[in-house]
Amino acid sequence: MLVYLIGIALPQFVVAQQQLTLKEALTYALQNNNKVRKSKLDIEGGRYKVQEVRAQALPQITGTTGLTYNPIIGQQVVDFGGQLQTLKFGQKWNSNAGVQLSQQLFNQQVFTGLQAAKSSEEYYNLTSQYTEEQIIELVANNYYQVLVNRQQLNVIDTNIKNVKVVEKIVSNQFKNGLARKIDVDRITVNLTNLNTQREQIINAITQLENQLKFAMGMSVTTPISLPATELTEVSQLPEFRDSLDFANRTEIKLLDNQDKLLSLQRKAYVAEYYPTLSLTGNYTYSSQSNGFDFLNSNSTAIGFGSSAVGLTLRVPIFNGFLTRSKIRQADVEIRKAKEDRKESTNSLNLAYENAKIQLSNNMNTIKAQRKNAQLADEIYRSTQNNYNNGLASLTDLLETENSLTEAQNSYTQALLNYKIAEIQLIKSNGNIKSLVK
Repeated sequence: MLVYLIGIALPQFVVAQQQLTLKEALTYALQNNNKVRKSKLDIEGGRYKVQEVRAQALPQITGTTGLTYNPIIGQQVVDFGGQLQTLKFGQKWNSNAGVQLSQQLFNQQVFTGLQAAKSSEEYYNLTSQYTEEQIIELVANNYYQVLVNRQQLNVIDTNIKNVKVVEKIVSNQFKNGLARKIDVDRITVNLTNLNTQREQIINAITQLENQLKFAMGMSVTTPISLPATELTEVSQLPEFRDSLDFANRTEIKLLDNQDKLLSLQRKAYVAEYYPTLSLTGNYTYSSQSNGFDFLNSNSTAIGFGSSAVGLTLRVPIFNGFLTRSKIRQADVEIRKAKEDRKESTNSLNLAYENAKIQLSNNMNTIKAQRKNAQLADEIYRSTQNNYNNGLASLTDLLETENSLTEAQNSYTQALLNYKIAEIQLIKSNGNIKSLVK
């Protein structure tokens, strides 16, 4: 099968059909996985959020205009020398246009909000980085699972080929009266079981490949081919550190950013105790006339302008302890964040220690199963030769064949477990993105 990556796929795939290496799969995933793409959009949205908060500290300018018709002009009763008279105030047509300006001179909540918005932008960047690391881990694990299952398919195919050779020999012996029918039937049953296992492995490979393509953000209908050389032999353990350096872990950086945001949130609540000072100003032009008029368009209209500039000071006095309750809630959230940090740190240490144990155990298993598979292969070939010379029974041959299959599958499974533990160790060291380089 060949890889067809079209559109926004990697450039090297557009010009040629190639096998999909692990590095290429990871690079493709970082460009096309939906979660990664959404995290990039969150970064873009975060920038706009900063602009939204910054706007509160900038001048606010508003323009207004209006036209009013008064069918009945209002009157006022006035006392002139002891006599009450009514006077009409205004004209039937009134129009106005104006502009208002307001500017925050001091508002601690707005200033704190600006700091929080910048930290939020950092949060979205870290979240996007963490999403990429999760996708790298997921794709790498799926990639190796596909390779191991394909290796198991190769083992089954080899065993089927060997059993078919034995089947041919036994069938000829049966025709010549040198073998029993039960021997032929046992070979047939064994071959049927192997073919059934083969179909199950093929179905498992298809499902695992679909999972891999889904994790990469690739259409599940796109055929892919993985080079078997990606599942390399393991000869020695990597170097283990005595302790983790949390400085490189994105999870810890996210917790640091969360602490900063919670602190700023508390600071914003405290700022509600502070007075606010704002500058206001306006200019309005009005015109009035008994005939239709809009902004002195009628020659009989009278127009005039007015303006004002002022300062508004707002001093909070008492709000029913609302602000105090908010601050105390913020303190609780800060204490909860400290507990989250302890749990996360312990969890990261646990993952690292488990990865070291699993690597060591799987390395021992790989060495043992490698020798075991070689020994099982020698025993099988020796038993097959003895069987051909009439020195071994069919039962011995089938048992050694099953032992060989089990030893080979155990070896490939140990190799998979090692690779998954290796990925976890790399992630624990904060170097998961090294798989892409």
